[in-house]
Amino acid sequence: MPIVLRGLTLELDEPESLLRERAARRLRVPPEDIRHWAVVRRSIDAREKGHIRLVYAVEAALSGPPSRERQIVRRLHRPDVVVAEPQPPPTPTPGTEPLPERPLVVGFGPAGMFAAWMLACWGYRPVVLERGADVTTRHRDILLDYYRRGVFHPESNLLFGEGGAGAYSDGKLYTRVRDPRNQVVLETLVRHGADPAILIDAHPHVGSDKLPGICRRIRLHIESLGGQVRFGARLDDVSIRDGRLTAVCVNGETIRCGPVILAVGHSARDTLRMLARRGVGFQIRPFQMGARIEHPQSMVDRWQYGALCGHARLPPAEYSLVARGAAGAGKDLFSFCMCPGGMILPTHESPGLIATNGASRSGRRGPFANAGLVVTLDPGEVYPPSQSDPLAAFDFIEAVERTAFRATGESGQVPAQRASDFLAGRASDGALQTTFPLGGRWADLRAILPPVVADALARGLRQLDAMMPGFAGPQAILTAPESRASGPVRIPRDSVTRQACSVAGLYPVGEGAGYAGGIVSAACDGLKTAEALIARYAPPPA
Repeated sequence: MPIVLRGLTLELDEPESLLRERAARRLRVPPEDIRHWAVVRRSIDAREKGHIRLVYAVEAALSGPPSRERQIVRRLHRPDVVVAEPQPPPTPTPGTEPLPERPLVVGFGPAGMFAAWMLACWGYRPVVLERGADVTTRHRDILLDYYRRGVFHPESNLLFGEGGAGAYSDGKLYTRVRDPRNQVVLETLVRHGADPAILIDAHPHVGSDKLPGICRRIRLHIESLGGQVRFGARLDDVSIRDGRLTAVCVNGETIRCGPVILAVGHSARDTLRMLARRGVGFQIRPFQMGARIEHPQSMVDRWQYGALCGHARLPPAEYSLVARGAAGAGKDLFSFCMCPGGMILPTHESPGLIATNGASRSGRRGPFANAGLVVTLDPGEVYPPSQSDPLAAFDFIEAVERTAFRATGESGQVPAQRASDFLAGRASDGALQTTFPLGGRWADLRAILPPVVADALARGLRQLDAMMPGFAGPQAILTAPESRASGPVRIPRDSVTRQACSVAGLYPVGEGAGYAGGIVSAACDGLKTAEALIARYAPPPA
């Protein structure tokens, strides 16, 4: 088995070819004994601003008998030199229960897409119902109609359509969830057009300019395997009899169904409300809310790289920040979805609302950086939890988003305020430059955000400004609200069968169901449920 060596370092001006020599030195073998080596992980150590280094994990295969690698690892007895022990993802054995109908997948974001992809690869010919449009139509609807003409399409926007919200996101692929399926997700993205660098970068990133094409190619692959993807197909209603989902209604058409994978995303609030009315059980859960902050990228580079900013081997800098206790005892304000060289995007599904998110193109070469600054809210803090209506959180969040829309004269522009003015309690004036595609307008963000959020934001900004001078200065622009960082509800499901506890035949997955928090975790959740269906049912006849 090959050996993995972690923590090998290079200076910024040293070539990667030196890694073979560094690996040999650590293994105490001649360099020529390493017959093959490859980088498996790459990151930047910028803790010392005057001495930034590149850090690698390298996999090396040695000449000699197969036992040699293990002997060397035992002799060195170092935690950073180990035998590579690959963890292949689970491989399901197809079940024997006949499928009543072809599997339905509702929603074609990351969770639904990867569930459909796996089912198609195993011969289950899924039918995908996606309320939005294909990426070509979606691109036109967003860029030409919405950004240029101000015409918003409720069913074809930055949330609904091929690829879901993930298709126009930043495309960040790191996750805290350790799962061998993570590698399956990354490798699948690479096979469909993503940069192979995502397989080794510590913080892999695809880019909002690359993701739509990747989503389209995955869809074409699903269709080539017998799957079907129907666009403009919104789930309008469901039939539940004796606790089992028996049919769905799409565009006035009733479709008999077997297993249904529900992957609608957390912004399909109308669909989730309909399911609640039909008896699908929901639980309330904490959710995040805050603002998005925008700085010149050059400022972020200086904070993170010091005098070395601008070095050819250093990418646009990013950050991950926490303001301890800013939201009260034991509760923090933290950065979310930091986008170097990126832009702020409108992420609402209905007219009359404003919500923000961030994205970056693959090169991250834009002049501004942005990040969400959010706090976690317990429902009881901001509205009375209602057992009769667990979806009351949607009403609360929508009220904030509607207030934001009205704050800029119902123009569709994003409410904005200089961070220094927000802290001083004064109005911002003068020229406003923001990457929000519809532009921005000065507003009082305290009149938009709930007091508990605004107060935590103020305390957090002061902390972060002490850590990174200028973070809350006049060049920092706040926009609000950042209200879609997570979904406020969960559909309880059985941990083994992965069916909804309240309705048999319904398989909730992804962010909308409350089980994921990003592209990779949502995709893995979809894969797990596809595996459960494969393990239960026999493939449909050809």
